[in-house]
Amino acid sequence: MSEVRNELGGSKKLKITDAVAQSVGFMGPVFSSAFLIPLLVGVNVSGNGAGGAAPLAVLLATIGLLGLGWIISEYAKRIHAAGSLYDYVTDGLGKKIGAAAGIAYYVGIMALGGGILVLIGGTIHDTLASEFNFTAIPYFAWDILLLLIAGGLLFAGVSISTRTQLILAGFSLLVVTIFFIDVIIQVGSHNSFKAFNPSTSPNGMKGILFGVLYGVLLFTGFETSANLAEETEHPKRDIPRAVLTALLIAAVFYVLAAYAQVAGFGFSIKAITAAAAGPLFALGSPAHSGGYGSIAIRRLLELVVIFDMLAVYVGVSVSASRGLFAMARDRWLSASLSTTNSGRGTPKGASILILALYLAVILLTKFDSGLFALPQTPHYAAIFSWLSTFGPFALSIVYLLVAIGAIKGLADHPRRWAVYLATTVSGITIAAAIFGSIYKVPAPTIYASYGGLGVFIVALIYTTTKKKPQAVIVATPAVANGSA
Repeated sequence: MSEVRNELGGSKKLKITDAVAQSVGFMGPVFSSAFLIPLLVGVNVSGNGAGGAAPLAVLLATIGLLGLGWIISEYAKRIHAAGSLYDYVTDGLGKKIGAAAGIAYYVGIMALGGGILVLIGGTIHDTLASEFNFTAIPYFAWDILLLLIAGGLLFAGVSISTRTQLILAGFSLLVVTIFFIDVIIQVGSHNSFKAFNPSTSPNGMKGILFGVLYGVLLFTGFETSANLAEETEHPKRDIPRAVLTALLIAAVFYVLAAYAQVAGFGFSIKAITAAAAGPLFALGSPAHSGGYGSIAIRRLLELVVIFDMLAVYVGVSVSASRGLFAMARDRWLSASLSTTNSGRGTPKGASILILALYLAVILLTKFDSGLFALPQTPHYAAIFSWLSTFGPFALSIVYLLVAIGAIKGLADHPRRWAVYLATTVSGITIAAAIFGSIYKVPAPTIYASYGGLGVFIVALIYTTTKKKPQAVIVATPAVANGSA
């Protein structure tokens, strides 16, 4: 007889708002608008980007991701498990490739979690030092505090985690949206639709398409609400809606954010580059410093960006714990990772592993200052730079596999033309993003992308040679009580 395993979720099931909060929290729209949109504009190592046409690049990325979002929402109507994309790839491309994709996907997510942890700790420390000359609490102490926060939220119950994300991300979105609208109003007659004209890009369509590569990164994690399917009250209805709702919320915000930033700097790449350390904060500075706000507004923006970073941190941790649990329950990973906390129905073994890996990143960041060091970059920022390149690249590989696998996995869909259209649009967009992540990217940055590809290859070798795992029956209440 097949072994019976517990299903996630306690007596209190999640609502659609919880699922939306998970996806929005993982994406971190405010954090991304502050640090990724400048890369999309052209403030990056290559110097290439969409320039003043950044909003157009965001729109093109949105179209590609909407195709993937539609595919994921259709899968979510059929598969209600904690494995999310791992299960979708399996359905379309088979167990071996699906399991390899799952390993790459969750390793990538955990890498993002470790990177964002030390980035938050470092950002809090340096912000307090620059704004208030407060340095009594060292980097290491902030990192340990963040580790304890993650542990508490992972073990306390997923509803607490999602509500925390909802508060942090919701407040941050509201504040920054109001600020961006105010910037656009102050720009006044200098506002222009040329932001959606390809000729505005200094490199034409080439620059815009390069910007699309970073545009895909903006939406990384939009699908993670699907990880909560087992813990959601109406997963067949609410998870598909949550995926698409989160995607659309982020898309509207990113277009607004991209426009406000390029218009606020007069569509000048030179002006944006001069504020490379933080264009958002430069816009929030007083008028005499070239901004549209005040010292108080700049400090408020710094605060809500940290809030949003915390939401990302929580979202990443929750997603990784559910994915590792699902893969362990299916016997691709150690069975110890499939244990749950009695009563609360949260992953136990998987959460412990994640916290241990986070601790390892904290210790390596503190005690090995030469690890992944980058010139003129704080060590915590260098660690984040590497891990945030590695993680999204691994996730992009899985996104591409989901899109390709949909041709078979959704073969019985009543609108086959929609499947082919979504696969084509999303596949081209994601493949271009992967190509752009490795083509002419200089060392040592390229090594992070190679690492993401390497993890998938090693995982594929592992799953191909591993004996087919025994089927596992999920213990629903009916099965557990012997009434099925």
